Amino acid sequence: MQIRARLTLQFLLMGGIVMVIASAAIYFSSASFRKDDFSTRLENKARITSKLLIEVKEIDADLLRRIEKDNPVNLPKEKIIIYNYENRILYSSDEEKVLKIDDALLDKIRLEGRIRFRQGEYEVLGLLYTEKYDRFVVIAAATDIVGYLKLRNLRIILFVVSFFSLILFSFAGWFYAGRALAPISSVVEQVEDISIASLNLRVDEGNGTDEIAILARTFNKMLERLEVAFKTQKDFISNASHELRTPLTSINGQLEVLLMKDRSSSEYKKAITSVLEDIRNIIDLSNRLLLLAQTSSETTGNMFKRVQIDEIIWQATDELKRYNRNYNISISMDDSLTDANQMTIFGDDYLLKTAISNIVENACKYSDDNSVSISLECSSGWIIISFIDHGIGINTADLKHVYEPFHRGSNAKTIPGHGIGLSLVNSIIKNHNGIISLISTIGKGTRVILKLPVYNP
Repeated sequence: MQIRARLTLQFLLMGGIVMVIASAAIYFSSASFRKDDFSTRLENKARITSKLLIEVKEIDADLLRRIEKDNPVNLPKEKIIIYNYENRILYSSDEEKVLKIDDALLDKIRLEGRIRFRQGEYEVLGLLYTEKYDRFVVIAAATDIVGYLKLRNLRIILFVVSFFSLILFSFAGWFYAGRALAPISSVVEQVEDISIASLNLRVDEGNGTDEIAILARTFNKMLERLEVAFKTQKDFISNASHELRTPLTSINGQLEVLLMKDRSSSEYKKAITSVLEDIRNIIDLSNRLLLLAQTSSETTGNMFKRVQIDEIIWQATDELKRYNRNYNISISMDDSLTDANQMTIFGDDYLLKTAISNIVENACKYSDDNSVSISLECSSGWIIISFIDHGIGINTADLKHVYEPFHRGSNAKTIPGHGIGLSLVNSIIKNHNGIISLISTIGKGTRVILKLPVYNP
């Protein structure tokens, strides 16, 4: 069921409930008023009749019956009976003896002074009429034909009004639901126009204050994230293709040249060595791309465990020194680091080692003296690792792009690399709930600072 139809039904249901409650309140208050009004009329007629019979000496029971017989103000099917203290009837207009009155009822009237009840179609009022020297019980009964007729007409009117009101509620609910949902329909139409080729489009936020505007604003923010993600993915694929195509083209060209004619063993060896170097570059690039994809996955944290960050740093630097003997790496630790628990973090040792290796390798690679200084300290629940080199530095314009995949500084084009290192480091550190910051000055060097939370079980 569409929202518009559902809202209309809810509007109709609420309107129906209100109409039923209002109609019931009107009807029952009218019925109560009719009952009280008719009871008052019965009481007035009973007191007037009693007064005529008891206080006016010229009027006796026979005369009173003749007077009351053609009285135009008599109530429909009116019956009046007056009893003395001995329960003997002094006056009665109930010639057919329709009313059933017993001594117990008369005693109850004398005790309570006034009671009201119903016998068949008659509404009966019993009251105690007191005189100076005597007390009388008066029974007055009649049928409220006009009152019930008015109630019946009122029921018909309320039913008709409620019926047509529900019809009006249906149309009004449909109309107002349409008006209320019009902004959503507009958002839907605009969203349908947005495709992968037009992610730059945005949804109209309307007045900017209501819930629809908040929805549109949220959707626009999502579109911004999608646009950035698609652009990053597009650039990533383009750059990855370019980086892979270069060594593959080189390998293809070298092999084609080798096949043109017979070569000496030294020439074959030289060509094979060059091809192997290109293959190593491809393998290294593929590994970095896979790691970058892995660190972008939401399931990376499932592999985390307790690790010692100082051990990871020593392992990473030892491996780099093994394959690059000209690298000069110095490591210093703050004197306050006396407890092994201060060096414990929750993470993945392989990913952390990869991040540290990338930072150290970049520092050595872009420094004339191939050196880097590493310092560790602990402060306020954080392990702080600083990497300082005295290399070529990074331009201010390039600093805001250093974490983008395949981006390389304008002053680093001549140095071999793929531009994935810092992007990979940034993803790894973020996955470990850490913080990375970078300070660099052209010609003076770069300082990279990692902050990782200490493991606190």
